[in-house]
Amino acid sequence: MTVTLRRRLLAEFTGTALLVTAVVGSGIMAATLSPGDVGLQLLANSVATAFALGALILIFGPVSGAHLNPVVSAADWLLGRRAGTGLTLRDLGGYVAAQVLGAVAGSALANLMFDLPAVDLSRTDRSAGHLWLGEVVATTGLILLVFALARSGRALVAPAAVGAYIGAAYWFTSSTSFANPAVTIGRAFTDTFAGIAPGSVPGFVLAQLVGLAAGASLLAALYPDAGEAADQVVVPADRPHHLDNPEGTS
Repeated sequence: MTVTLRRRLLAEFTGTALLVTAVVGSGIMAATLSPGDVGLQLLANSVATAFALGALILIFGPVSGAHLNPVVSAADWLLGRRAGTGLTLRDLGGYVAAQVLGAVAGSALANLMFDLPAVDLSRTDRSAGHLWLGEVVATTGLILLVFALARSGRALVAPAAVGAYIGAAYWFTSSTSFANPAVTIGRAFTDTFAGIAPGSVPGFVLAQLVGLAAGASLLAALYPDAGEAADQVVVPADRPHHLDNPEGTS
């Protein structure tokens, strides 16, 4: 493993951990300060998440691109194959592992900050067809946004744009827009406002993968050369990812 790849994996681990800490921690705080008012709790949770996501992209984007999301990394690998850009298969495996481990660590950190058990499996059932449809919509939109920004040379506005999209999607999707398999898994480890029961995780992840496929298909139709900008997803890193593997092998 190259030094550059280790730095990128550390950035993905830390960034995803802090993202889940923000999601879970703001949910706990919202439920504590506004008991009984679910609408106000969701408002506080969505605003904190949107702001935190934008800030984290600014912090970690120059190192790893700040994917912080396995479906974004998978789309980066998938769409970049033809153009020889984006993540290699080895990079993708490392990114996904770092993101999932970071998400679990972030959930534990949030729990501990609020004097809760580090690991407390959620009992909030979120298994329903309309919620899965919400995840398909949220994930499809996220993939379209990220790659459209990269393709059009506007990746530098991604911190604001991605944060705004996720904040809005909390409200216009039935699932409150998880749109991230790693975050979904991490949120299973907290029995708080943002939690999801472990039994509900597979349905959400499957829906997110359907959203990945839908988003990638739409991108191929709308922007046939989107893969050429895979090195700019989510924001440009210090060096193109594929330069760590100059032969282009996976």
